[in-house]
Amino acid sequence: MTYSLLVGGARSGKSALAERMATESGAPVVVVATAVPEDAEMAARIALHRHARPASWRTIEEPTDVAAAIAEVAADTFVVLDCLTLWVSNLVAAELDDVAVLRRAREVAGLLADRSGSAAVVSNEVGSGIVPVNDLARRYRDLLGRVNIEFAARADRTLLVVAGRTLELR
Repeated sequence: MTYSLLVGGARSGKSALAERMATESGAPVVVVATAVPEDAEMAARIALHRHARPASWRTIEEPTDVAAAIAEVAADTFVVLDCLTLWVSNLVAAELDDVAVLRRAREVAGLLADRSGSAAVVSNEVGSGIVPVNDLARRYRDLLGRVNIEFAARADRTLLVVAGRTLELR
């Protein structure tokens, strides 16, 4: 079992790497997708992702209760969780406080670490930019950073993905 956290900027190749890892595993694959089609552009992105996945892969679209989605996946299945970035955004939009979000993050990271099957978790690194100008954006940036730390602490490996290239973080 290998549980990998893939972090990097937007459009850096994280999802493609997660999908490649899943394919190369030879195991059945379940994608836990957290995106919500709140506008036409996001709906189009979701449709592209759905269409690009192999027909044999199962997709569970779950914007908030990721722990329940992972709990229903067979132990020998490779899980792609794509992505923490949108999941945290969905939890903030659902008015969960930071303590509740971090509690859920620890729970999900623990579930993935304790599985016998492998997993790849996708998340954006949002802490490398400028300090956001408003409270909500600062809270989100800080919270996602803390969630990424929780997942990295339980992962077997954490990879920084930049321009489709990876760097293993120790």
